Amino acid sequence: MQNKGAILTFAILLSAVCLYQLSFTWKSNQVKKDAIEYAQGDDLKEFQYLDSMKSEVVYNFLGLKKFTYKDVQELEINLGLDLKGGMNVTLQVEVQDIIRAMSNYSDDETFNAALALATKNQQNSTKDFVVLFGEAFEEIDPNAKLASIFNTLELRDQINFNTSNADVLKIIDDQTSAAIGNAFNIIRTRIDRFGVAQPNIQSLQTKGRILVELPGVKDQNRVRNLLQGTANLEFWETYENQEVYQYMLQANEKIKELETLKTDAGVEATADDATAEVSEEGEASEENSLLSELEAGAAEDTTASIDNLAAFKEQFPLFAILNPSTDQTGQLYPGPVVGMSNAKDTSKVNSYLHNPQISSLFPRDMRFVWTAKSVDDAGTFYRLIAIKVTTRDGKAPLDGGVITDARQDYDQFGTNPEVAFQMNAEGAKIWQRMTKENVGKSIAIVLDGYARSFPTVNGEIPGGRSSITGLESIEEAQDLANVLKSGKMPAPARIIQEDIVGPSLGQKAINSGLISFVIAFALVLIYMLFFYSKNAGLAANIALVANMFFIFGILASMGAVLTLPGIAGIVLTIGMSVDANVLIYERVQEEMRAGKGVKLAITDGYKNAYSAIIDGQVTTLLTGIVLALFGSGPIKGFATTLIIGILTSLFSAIFLTRLIFEWQLKKGGRILFASTATEGWLRNMKIKFLEKRKTFYVISGVFILLSIGSFFVRGLNYGIDFKGGRSYIVEFQKDVEVGQVRAALADVFGAAPEVKTSGDDIKITTDYKIDDHSENIDNEVEALLMQGLKDADLIDQSVTLEEFTQHYQQSSQKVGPTISDDIRKDAGIAIGFSLVIIFLYILLRFRDWQYGLGAVAALAHDSLIVLGIFSLLSGVLPFSLEIDQAFIAAILTVLGYSINDTVVVFDRIREYLGLHPKRDREENVDAALNSTLRRTFSTSLSTFVVLLAIFLFGGSTIRGFTFALLVGVVVGTYSSLFIATPIAHDTRSRVAKVVAKRKK
Repeated sequence: MQNKGAILTFAILLSAVCLYQLSFTWKSNQVKKDAIEYAQGDDLKEFQYLDSMKSEVVYNFLGLKKFTYKDVQELEINLGLDLKGGMNVTLQVEVQDIIRAMSNYSDDETFNAALALATKNQQNSTKDFVVLFGEAFEEIDPNAKLASIFNTLELRDQINFNTSNADVLKIIDDQTSAAIGNAFNIIRTRIDRFGVAQPNIQSLQTKGRILVELPGVKDQNRVRNLLQGTANLEFWETYENQEVYQYMLQANEKIKELETLKTDAGVEATADDATAEVSEEGEASEENSLLSELEAGAAEDTTASIDNLAAFKEQFPLFAILNPSTDQTGQLYPGPVVGMSNAKDTSKVNSYLHNPQISSLFPRDMRFVWTAKSVDDAGTFYRLIAIKVTTRDGKAPLDGGVITDARQDYDQFGTNPEVAFQMNAEGAKIWQRMTKENVGKSIAIVLDGYARSFPTVNGEIPGGRSSITGLESIEEAQDLANVLKSGKMPAPARIIQEDIVGPSLGQKAINSGLISFVIAFALVLIYMLFFYSKNAGLAANIALVANMFFIFGILASMGAVLTLPGIAGIVLTIGMSVDANVLIYERVQEEMRAGKGVKLAITDGYKNAYSAIIDGQVTTLLTGIVLALFGSGPIKGFATTLIIGILTSLFSAIFLTRLIFEWQLKKGGRILFASTATEGWLRNMKIKFLEKRKTFYVISGVFILLSIGSFFVRGLNYGIDFKGGRSYIVEFQKDVEVGQVRAALADVFGAAPEVKTSGDDIKITTDYKIDDHSENIDNEVEALLMQGLKDADLIDQSVTLEEFTQHYQQSSQKVGPTISDDIRKDAGIAIGFSLVIIFLYILLRFRDWQYGLGAVAALAHDSLIVLGIFSLLSGVLPFSLEIDQAFIAAILTVLGYSINDTVVVFDRIREYLGLHPKRDREENVDAALNSTLRRTFSTSLSTFVVLLAIFLFGGSTIRGFTFALLVGVVVGTYSSLFIATPIAHDTRSRVAKVVAKRKK
């Protein structure tokens, strides 16, 4: 084998990279294990422990680089919500509300009718809402002028009465885009403050949609309120650091007094104090804490002379976690910053300052807020700002509603970024008074309770037109401008899709996924040893183990999310990766039967198998790419693992096994490629496939007619992905009947919901108020669900809503009508696009459109029959056969598997036609089909056995998904032999007859 050294080097380097990446997962699990042992079942203590470890060094890689727990978390394999529990939410920023605000809530009939029509049209369109609004406005009144509606005080610099509708729409689009961007930043900031490990927040392709994934969260009501709450922008006067310091000293003394009393009373230290001192070795440590900064000389004041850190903490309990704002000589800095604290200590500082005995020491009009932005890039240290309450009702003197415009600009020299903003008349008066009374002081701009900026006032500002200078970058100026602009551009976000998985259900998924993985893996290893002897079977198994290692290592290096369908994708890859080895081994045996020596047979066997391997795997790879492009969430996870698995299995099967055989040949050992029991299995078969094709056409036709008839009579059981609605999986603590649950909920929901068993639990699906977008509607529906079950005495009467969602409600899912329309559309595009690219690939590879037609006809045949079986058996089998996103993934995978099998057959037909050009074409085709039977049997059987293991042991959540794959493997194997090839042959024959007649 050429380039053997390069391949070996690549394999070693890839293994080293995978081992390095997986080491972070191992180290992270160690820290989590320590947290569980420390907490002893207390969730709060476990969270506090892990939170305190974020900035601690937990991994020193070969002494070359140190990683904190936060770093390790970011580099470990991410578990999806279906494995870890948590929430997956899609938010829609209500663009129509932004447009209404831009018009100053105009009551123009044409304007409001256009908004209503655009909102209606959006449900069945992928166009941007602003475009739909423009089309609707034109449709209702072609002569109406948008400028007359949007020529407001705030937009007068951009719009006048002569501005065209197209230009007004462009301005609206720019303004809405800025508001959506600001909404994204606000949500990201809120989530960062929520304390969720590995959150995923991203803007989706559809404008205004934001995806938020929050692993491990348990309080979904709090998350809903957090995500859907409107931004609260405020302007506050501030205290100077010099004014506050004396009160901080008094607070420190009071805290010391209280801590002494607690110690004397024998009260244990709080979890915060305990966890803050746990190091990697379990000993006391202050690494990366504020005290280490002080000790290193970052603030050389009176504390520098104190050698004993414990003594310092005892003497200055407040200043030990809140570093006073002083310079190196101990002089207080000017401005409103009163101190700086480590992120892990901010909650402790808050608990001190909110203690009634301590807060009473401060003036009544003094409050404290943390900065939204950390001092350092690592996000470790935050500053504390003292603000002044000057109103009787305790509210900010100015809020975001007074802002009419804000933009990023430059100073008079055109070099330094600044933010220019304008206030309305009412705000301008208050702003003039505030700036007049606070010259030389700061005014804090606070968003959602965190200070985004605290610029110094240089002089009285009349007219409400102001600028904020001293910003570090253009990006900071743009962010601040968007924050200010949000006061005028309300962009409320509403939940249009939601998935919630409880931690117990996630643990069940992990257990079932691991069980199915281990069983499937073991079965394939045993099968390869049995069918291909200990030599070739062992080489294939080594390659298979290496393949699994590579898959997980690459997943970790990519930061990909591992989901339950992702595990299914890996397990399916196990079965399909066998195909490459089977193709090689069968070709090697053919070469050996032709009289060649083992070494030459191996060389020629590998060479002759490449074409079929590449063609088969590329078509499956194309299917995986389509899934990745059009899928979302778990489906994208399935596609990711499938794509990675195909690539790594090619490398492992082709190159690693070849290296093993080269090593065995060098040692002079005997290499066997078949066991005694399987040596003659399906050899020298002489089945007349084409002769019996009409029989199989009839069989397939009957199944297709039954399927189509079932579509009309029984229909398909669409999941909420495709029809919209809410579904809940509820675990009852006693045996309940489906009918009882349905009857119990019929009254509260106004109509009986769909109720069915889901494993050991009950799945409840309803479309009750699915079109209602009010902020608390999801909580309301859950409360009704709980109340209905209570009224029927199916759950404990004393349970609260929080207890119900955490202990009874194992998972929930919500899909709005707009989302379900998009999912249906994307599913259709994905299937259609898959068929087109598969046809084009086969046309390119075989230079014969009849092959492409036969392949696509077989795929359509497979899809119809799988759909028909789902229609016929829905409600008959004891598990869900819903048509949802997972089913679409299964269909596309079946297409990929089926085309893989078909292409291998086509490749052998092409080879036989080239080897025996004078032999009858029908005879060549039959001979080619017979020669592939051993390969077809081995690949199909191994894949079927793997899928059967997932079906039996993989858990109820993916049972329908794996059932579709099981049916698809059987139908796909049948169609590649009895449908695809005969159709290609018949089409070619008819074309040849037509051409012959024309020549005559």
